[in-house]
Amino acid sequence: MASTSYEQVLRVAESLPREEQLRLIQALAEHTARREGTTSVMELCGLGQGLWQQVDAQEYVNSERASWNG
Repeated sequence: MASTSYEQVLRVAESLPREEQLRLIQALAEHTARREGTTSVMELCGLGQGLWQQVDAQEYVNSERASWNG
């Protein structure tokens, strides 16, 4: 991926399903923390905020609750 630009990676990440985007965010945060030592949780402020713009909060909660029962 040496010649892959940020914009290319961003386009690929945006095409992922929301759950995969969240996994990617987590993996990048963990990678950065390992590489730089400790990371303040405040550095993650606002990260992924665009993921939730099109999500109705009540529908999301209802969906999660429904999944608990199988």
